[in-house]
Parts: sequence; C-alpha cells; structure tokens
Amino acid sequence: MTLVNRPAIMVATLCFAGAVSSYTQSVILLPIVARLPEYLDTSRDNASWVITATLLVAVIALPTGGRLADLFGKRRVILTALTTLLVGSVVCALSDSLAPLLVGRALQGVTLVVIPVGVSLLRDILPAARVPGAIATMGASLGLGGAVGLPIAAWIPQHFDWHVLFWVSTGLAALALTLVSTRIPESPQRTTGTVDVIGTIGLAVALTCLLLAISKGRVWGWTGGVTIGLVIVCVITLIAWATYELRCTSPLVNLRLAARPVILATNLVSVLIGFTLLGMLLVSPYLMQVPRVPGVIDHGMGQSVLAAGLWVAPAGFAMLAMSPVSARMTTSLGPKATLLIGTAVMGSGYLFVVIWMDEPWQIMTGVTITFAGLGIAYAAMLGLIMASVPVGETAAANGLNSLMRSIGTSTASAVTVTVLAASTVTVGGREFPSREAFERVYLIGVIAAVAGVVLITLIPGRRAAPTVAGRAPAPVTR
Repeated sequence: MTLVNRPAIMVATLCFAGAVSSYTQSVILLPIVARLPEYLDTSRDNASWVITATLLVAVIALPTGGRLADLFGKRRVILTALTTLLVGSVVCALSDSLAPLLVGRALQGVTLVVIPVGVSLLRDILPAARVPGAIATMGASLGLGGAVGLPIAAWIPQHFDWHVLFWVSTGLAALALTLVSTRIPESPQRTTGTVDVIGTIGLAVALTCLLLAISKGRVWGWTGGVTIGLVIVCVITLIAWATYELRCTSPLVNLRLAARPVILATNLVSVLIGFTLLGMLLVSPYLMQVPRVPGVIDHGMGQSVLAAGLWVAPAGFAMLAMSPVSARMTTSLGPKATLLIGTAVMGSGYLFVVIWMDEPWQIMTGVTITFAGLGIAYAAMLGLIMASVPVGETAAANGLNSLMRSIGTSTASAVTVTVLAASTVTVGGREFPSREAFERVYLIGVIAAVAGVVLITLIPGRRAAPTVAGRAPAPVTR
C-alpha cells in the first residue's frame, strides 16, 4: 500500500492546500488593512489597491486555471498556483513600499484556483463512494482557512512586525507545495482542445472593468464618469466575448453548457452565497471591535482584533463539522434539496444576529450558524455542477462557479462598506457605524439568502448524488 494513494491522505492534503489558499486570500490583511497607508507611506486610496490587485488576478485566474487544468492536468495547475503563492508571499514579506507589495499580492491571487481544481481532482482520483464526502470536506477548507486564520492573522501583528504575516504564508505555501507534490497523483482525465488566448484576454478585460467598478465605485462615485465608463466597457466586451466564445471550437468557457438551467441557476446561487459568506466575515468582527460608549454607542462591544477573531474562529470548525453531514444529505436527499437547506440555514444565521446583536457570544452564534449552512450548501452546489457537466470539463465548470462566488464576495465588500459608511456616530473625532447600519447589512444578508432559496427552487430537480458520472472509479489503493 503506497502512502501516496491513500484516499484520506489525498483529501487531507488538498484540504490543507485549500485552507492555505483561503487564508491568504480572505483574512491575511484584515487586521492591518487600516494601517497599510502608514506602513507603505502612501494614501489610503492607493493602499486599497493591495486588496483590489488580488481580487482582479483571482477572478481572471479562476476560469483560466480551470480550463488549463482540464487541458494539461489538475495537479500541475495546483502546483503552479502554490508555487506562485510561495513566490508572491516572499515578495510581500520583503516589501516596504506599495509597488512590490502590489506585485506580491497579485501573485497570491492566482492561488484561488486551488479549491475548485482540487475538487475536480478528487473526483478523478478517488473511489466513487468517497467523492461526496471528499467534496464536502474540500469545500469546508474555504471557511476553515478564513475563520480560523483570522485570529492567527490578528495575533501576529500584535507581537511581531507585520511582514511576519507573509513569512508565515510563505511557510504554509511551502508546506502545501511539498505535500501536494509528494502525496497527490495526477488525474488521468484530459480534455482535447487548445488554449483560447483571445477568449482569455476578452474575459480578463471584462472582469477587470467589472471588479474595478464594484471595488472602487464608492471612491470614484457610483455615478461618476469612470465608474459608468467601466461598466459600459464591461458590457460591450462581454457581448463581444460571448459572441466569440459561441463560435470558438475550443472556448475558454463553454457558454452552451453554462447556459443549462441547472448550471446557470447554481452559478447565480453561488454569487449570493459568496455575498453572504464575506458579508458575515467582514461585518461581524468589525461590530465586535466598535467601542462601547454608554448613551452614544450602546451596540459597541470593545473587543480587540485578536478577541474578535477568536470569537469568529468556531465558525470554521462548524463548517468542517457539517461537511460529512452535507455528504450524507446529498446522498439521501439529493444536491438540490441539500443546497436549499444549507442556504436557508445561512440566512437564519443572519436573521439571528438581526434580532440578537448585543453580546459577542450572540455574534459568534450567528456567524457559526451561517458557516454551518455554508458547510451544507457548498458541497451540494459543487455536486450539482459536477453532475451536470462532462468529466473533461469539471475543472473549468468549477472554476466558473468559483468565479461567480468571487463576484459575490467582491460585491459584498463594496455594499458592506457603503452601507456602514452611510450611518455613523462620531466619538472622540472618530466615526463608527451606527447600530442601524449594522442591522441593514445583516438584513441585506437575509435578503440575499432568501433570493438564493428562491433561485434554488427553480433548479430542475435532481436526486442523484454527485459522484463520478461518466467515468469508472479510479484505481486507488485503500
């Protein structure tokens, strides 16, 4: 029995790589983002590009990386992404000014392909019976890396120089790279075709314009000329890109496949799930850090960055704990029903905090409920996608689904900042969001979850559990 072929080892390895990817993408900079202008000796607007650069590269890498994985090998793409993460982390760790940090964070953005490509790789190399549970566990790494990584990211700058954040991510990337290279076999599945260079450039231009409009709209003005111009360029480019893709013999994105009702509806749900995920992760730690000033800020809780991160951390374990439950539900109820239940649970977490948001334990409860729902929903969402596409296009389809989720998270960031800034209370020369502002953000999360439930009801029924339709089980030594 070779160690490399043990299913449990392979699942654990790819889940670790996925958690590292999630950590470096979502939370590594949250504790220091307010101090980046000071660290980099630049303006707040310029410093915000450190976040934007990662998002821009990630949304381009997701569909491109998925397609390349189907063409040239999923393990190869994961190793390339982790290598890029390693290099980007070193660049960031050595940076003392804006330009090199932007380069490093852009390189780190490539690593977001690890989770969707890893899910597709597990489908190819595991026995059929293990696939639903493996997908659910891999999906849980998304929340685990974010929620559990937050207190770690908060603790480091309190005791060390901020560069240590990136030295830690360097070590994690090196470990993940080593484990994947020694513990994961390559997928035997390949699709035929060529790299769609024109389609890649067209989609990159369109998504760049869209993400810039979403992430910078508040700074530039939602009705400003630059923002409106970006939206117009995005729409025109998308129309031209879609026209080309429909005629291309080897497209970057198979739009005819993506337009199938199951895939289209599931991808739209992914936008809403991404919105609810990041909305909760952004606003809840912030709410707990608002100082309590009796008679002025009664909703404040006065928690430190580290304490707020620790209150949020159980949510990541809740998501991980729900992954086997999601697998069993998918097998017994079908992925559609499981996705609906998970999305409804996510909405109930938001609703809980709307009603009870006076103590840290109440916020922790709401966040934990939301992430438990995400643990149920995420695997079912991927199951619906993989049960609906040919085996040779699973990585590309998962990449597109992750792209839609990233658009949701980017939108959540812009909406959250805008809503919180619209209603503030001033104390000691500093502005803090009012209780009503936080309530509005949580209510928007409830609405997003309800919209997701409605969309899910429109997905054509499917009871079959997502395993490995279209292929024989891969030979794996147990």
